[in-house]
Amino acid sequence: MQAFYSDNFLLPLPPGHRFPMAKYQMLRDAVSAQLPEVRFVQAPEALDAELAFAHHPAYIGAVANGTVDSKVLREIGFPWSLAMATRARRSVGGTLQAGRIALQEGVAANLAGGTHHAYADRGGGFCVFNDLSVTARVLQAEWGRVRAADGQRRLPLKVAIVDLDVHQGNGTARIFEHDPSVFTLSVHGEKNFPFDKEQSDLDVGLPDGSGDGDYLVALEHALQALEDRFAPGFVLYLAGADPFERDRLGRLKLSFDGLQARDRRVFDWCFSRKIPMAFAMGGGYGHDISETVQVQTTTYRVALEYWQRWQGQRSTRAGLV
Repeated sequence: MQAFYSDNFLLPLPPGHRFPMAKYQMLRDAVSAQLPEVRFVQAPEALDAELAFAHHPAYIGAVANGTVDSKVLREIGFPWSLAMATRARRSVGGTLQAGRIALQEGVAANLAGGTHHAYADRGGGFCVFNDLSVTARVLQAEWGRVRAADGQRRLPLKVAIVDLDVHQGNGTARIFEHDPSVFTLSVHGEKNFPFDKEQSDLDVGLPDGSGDGDYLVALEHALQALEDRFAPGFVLYLAGADPFERDRLGRLKLSFDGLQARDRRVFDWCFSRKIPMAFAMGGGYGHDISETVQVQTTTYRVALEYWQRWQGQRSTRAGLV
């Protein structure tokens, strides 16, 4: 299974900054040690033309040359630097490449990404560019340029974004609010950031303190509603670790087992319907960051199992030809 990383592009942060930048290297180390079947590839930088599928050219330029408005930088939560701009591009590039690979292999991953608070014209909440939005639209465009075996254009690629970070994907919801080809689903803490929420195609807001049982029931209803209303050909999954019970910013109470069950349900939902999917990690701010990494490593363990199932099916089909 391929996974794209950009943790070697370090973002210099002031002492005491609350964003746990070290978790990305810790995650890569943990997955490398425990799941050697995962193949790591350095994420490329997203091109201006790719970013422009979801972002205004003026904002792309401002991030590139360091002229982002100071208010926007405060909303993002990172000081501008060339490293910040480069890392933001690679965060998008990792999800985009994972999406391309997933269309071929069934499952692929970005060790970072999940930057769902970024709007078309500004960032926010530790998010500079919106990797999910860029990936959805670039894949749709690339899909539309390829002809089917009979020489006719293929049907448009419909994309579902399943956002299970504890914070609502407000930027993603706004970007796709008038786009019927992308379905945005967000299961999040109702009283958590962002406090002024956007309208996704389906929002499921949970009260503070919700645990495994309530969460998994809500997820099951949400997936059923998604299936009733939309027929995706591809899924982007934001597997946030921040619903964990000991997350500093989460306010929900999911256990390690509950989060594993969440991941398994999403991967199984896609696999049973033969819908390829790429996933990104999103938030995770544990008091003990090793617990965040444990949650995320389990996501990779589940993902690898389903990637192997996809490969098994491909081998079986090839043997029948």
